[in-house]
Amino acid sequence: MTTPLTGPPRAVLRLHRTALIVWGLFVTGTIAGLVWLNTVTADSARAKSARCDPLAYCADPFANTSYSAPISWISTFICYGFLAVAAWAGAALIGRELEQGTARLAWTQGVSPARWLAAKLAVPALVLTVGGIMLVVAFRWGWAANRDLMGDDWAFADVFVARGPATVAYALCALAVGTLTALLLRRALPALAVSLGAMWTLNFFLERYRESFWPTVTRTSPPEFEASRSWWPLENGAIIDGRRTQDVPYWECDGTSAENERCLDDLGITGHYTTYHPQSHYWPLHLVETGIVLTVAAVATLIAFRLLRRRTTAPAVRKGASV
Repeated sequence: MTTPLTGPPRAVLRLHRTALIVWGLFVTGTIAGLVWLNTVTADSARAKSARCDPLAYCADPFANTSYSAPISWISTFICYGFLAVAAWAGAALIGRELEQGTARLAWTQGVSPARWLAAKLAVPALVLTVGGIMLVVAFRWGWAANRDLMGDDWAFADVFVARGPATVAYALCALAVGTLTALLLRRALPALAVSLGAMWTLNFFLERYRESFWPTVTRTSPPEFEASRSWWPLENGAIIDGRRTQDVPYWECDGTSAENERCLDDLGITGHYTTYHPQSHYWPLHLVETGIVLTVAAVATLIAFRLLRRRTTAPAVRKGASV
């Protein structure tokens, strides 16, 4: 009786064991770093901050950065790790085998092209999903453990992705896009470059339009107010004659309190507003983006299988031509 690690899946693991080891070390090292930061570094940073006199010069004004800076870097590596996946999928996983002809050799030894591609995608997808879930769980714990040492930055691009399933979605999408690119170009280095560019572009546009994935909240008030640190502010300004505007010459009103009030009245300002996303919008925004990325991954995978089927059933291929 065969086991799950025989045939093409086992071949994938053996051929790409270096990538598997690197991924395992990255996941293990990241989790270990988060544990160290929250069990050792956090106490040290908090002790340094406690020794600082808030009314005088602090001997270590950047005490908290020994904790917050590494957390920030970890979020960056977790968030943009999909770029490495795209490069690997396009170059090593698929592109190199098509370029060197080893894929065609496998197809002549009882492994159908569809089964070959399924193994190429399924094994890395499983490894990426398991590792990605571990990273997300560890980062959510690490990010929330010592909030007094960090700012309220839930909307920061790196943190936004690293705290949820979008981390896994981007990795799976990068795997699918890299595979499709390699099947289209059939060359390792061009597939690497195009895969990187495609995933970077996807992330760039989703990050740019992320704020529009869920309805915003607008708060209005006659007096001017300060936005909460937990908000993701998008727009703020004054209300003049019932209209919202950001083009208000506030610098003209720089006198005493009474003079400022008269100045604002002269400008016709009747209130102020702020449009923002509260922290409770994190999950709706995050899940919408995750759904978009997974949809792209599914479409890329479907196209990859259809493209492979069309090329491997062409008359030229049946006669022995290279794919």
